[in-house]
Amino acid sequence: MLPLPDASSPVEKRLAEYFDKLGQVLWDSRQRHCFASYAIGLMSEIERKSLEPIAASLTDDPKAAERLHHRLQNFVADAPWPDAHVRRIAARYALSALQKRAPIQTWICDDTSFPKSGDHSVGVQRQYCGALGKVSNCQVAPSLVVATQYAHLPIDMTLYLGQTWADDPARRKKAQIPDDVQFKTKPALMLELIERARSDGIPPGIVLGDSAFGDNGAFRQGVRALALHYILGVHLSTTVCRVGKHGPGTPLRIDKIIAALPKSAFRRYHFRQGSRGPLSARFAFLRVQVPQDEMDKSLWLILEWRDDEGTPSRAHLSSLPATTSRTRLIYLMRERYRTEQVYRECKQELGLDRFEGRKWRGFEHHVTVVLCCYAFLIAEREGAFPPSRYQRQLARRAELQSAPPGANG
Repeated sequence: MLPLPDASSPVEKRLAEYFDKLGQVLWDSRQRHCFASYAIGLMSEIERKSLEPIAASLTDDPKAAERLHHRLQNFVADAPWPDAHVRRIAARYALSALQKRAPIQTWICDDTSFPKSGDHSVGVQRQYCGALGKVSNCQVAPSLVVATQYAHLPIDMTLYLGQTWADDPARRKKAQIPDDVQFKTKPALMLELIERARSDGIPPGIVLGDSAFGDNGAFRQGVRALALHYILGVHLSTTVCRVGKHGPGTPLRIDKIIAALPKSAFRRYHFRQGSRGPLSARFAFLRVQVPQDEMDKSLWLILEWRDDEGTPSRAHLSSLPATTSRTRLIYLMRERYRTEQVYRECKQELGLDRFEGRKWRGFEHHVTVVLCCYAFLIAEREGAFPPSRYQRQLARRAELQSAPPGANG
């Protein structure tokens, strides 16, 4: 059996302590051992990060590797253990490191896909596959990523279950899909992830997402009902009313509003430093209202015109206050790029897309271990930075609060 990493180095000691924290909600020592073994395999440098190669990489004895493979298979695919609790502990562990440099500023909604050749893995169907850029056979998983100015952390993910799966009793039974898992749209699934993060006490941030979420009125209003602000993409076919001194005007599609705007309404803003220099585009900002939107009577409509486009082709709605600076709106809106880094790192470094099981529980367990690995690695990276100005301010504030009355007078 593979022992936990010994404490011969500070990193190994922290990893062992981290596994101890996670193990508090696992059922017994066998589960804790399998969790640690699987996590170490995912964080290792082996090329194929599935169960059998992981087991083989952890021992030189073929018989021991076979036994470990069977134990890992049972642990990941079949054994019951609390995914939500384990993910919560991992998120809090990493957040404590992230927030020493800067506060949480955004919650990023997105989904990633896993191309599949067969049709037996739970949730697989023909649908748009972002990994391939076309409709193909794949699984799709919505995820929630939280980010500071410097770093990002995936804290939750679930599997999108299309109606061809949700409404098929035979498929459900074979994939062991729980009875309480029913068909839900991606915006509804994402809203559940956000609600869970709020109930878990994750520090709030501005919710970001593309038009898959922004075009959904129930999602926008659900975010606002949770006392969160958003910046969300919307299609140009969305109908809004421009808000002026005398209230909202006539409802118009966004593309009609763009057509009526002069070019001078768009001003160039630099939003990030790229590898080839500063990145920029032209933007216009209007105050609008969405008809039948009960939560907000006035929103920002942000129109983006990129240099390689003949006309503006991207629009976003934001619930942030009218006093929010335009540069701040653009900066936050462009932070959505962080999910691309998260998915790339999770897939290339931690084997997120390498799970070969077919059951619902196996998929959830695999995702949980990947998220826990990412949380540990990001905490290690953040811990390597010297104390930031924000960290010093927090320490000074805590010192002042703990001082007796009159001590600083």
